[in-house]
Amino acid sequence: MAWHQISVITDENTAPELADYFSDLGAVSVTYMDAVDQPVYEPAIGETKIWRSTQVIALYELDSEPALIKTLVDTRFDDALLHNWRQEELADQEWERAWMEYYQPMKFADKLWVCPTDQGRSEPGTVCLTLDPGLAFGTGTHPTTALCLHWLASHDLTGKTVIDYGCGSGILAVAAILLGAKEVHAVDIDPQALTATADNALKNHVQDKIKCFLPEQFSPFQANVVLANILAKPLIDLSEQICSLLVPGGQMVLSGILFEQSESVMSAYKQNIDFERPVQQEEWIRLEGIRH
Repeated sequence: MAWHQISVITDENTAPELADYFSDLGAVSVTYMDAVDQPVYEPAIGETKIWRSTQVIALYELDSEPALIKTLVDTRFDDALLHNWRQEELADQEWERAWMEYYQPMKFADKLWVCPTDQGRSEPGTVCLTLDPGLAFGTGTHPTTALCLHWLASHDLTGKTVIDYGCGSGILAVAAILLGAKEVHAVDIDPQALTATADNALKNHVQDKIKCFLPEQFSPFQANVVLANILAKPLIDLSEQICSLLVPGGQMVLSGILFEQSESVMSAYKQNIDFERPVQQEEWIRLEGIRH
């Protein structure tokens, strides 16, 4: 099946309204991309933070009318706010090639493979997690996810209960089960993340051991391991809540933290967690510790 892709660059204030309007006009998906290479690290909890100059990309089914869509958008928005309008026809196969060239099988701690569909690895002493790019963040290619996957593959999880707070794609939850955990409770504020987690659990045949919750649906309890790969600000804001989810002697793993943020995050947890030295990959770090 082929698709019409429409993209246009606008400012951070117009982008959300434009994205909503594309959806109103029948877009099957709308995404944002940075148009000027501006880093964004710290959205508030529940916020989708975008760039000063944002490329809004809408995907439409082939029977749509891009010329009509452009006319309607031009009527709705000031021309001065819209730049670099582009429309092209893409085939599914083109999308597949694009991400397959970038996303290849990855191995963590000589124990865990993360592979796209049809590229699975089978080696003695390893497990293979099947994952394709989808609705939510987390394929193992980003340093924060890789740091957490390496931790999971380096520790004995046999029979342990795990809470994955901010589960994203569910990659950490699925990896934990494949590596021996008894059950994982996956929590996220984004319903799409829970959908992605459930889908990836099913794809890896561990759906009976992973339970997904929005925060307001989650009944807190104390687990043996707590994973929170989010960002420094929500980690600090939620420190008391996250600590309460860990049994004394339990293991905590925090990531999504820039190197210069490590001290402030550790300070927020120091009353409850004895941290080891941060582990760094590129500009990101992983914090791991034991609840005392």
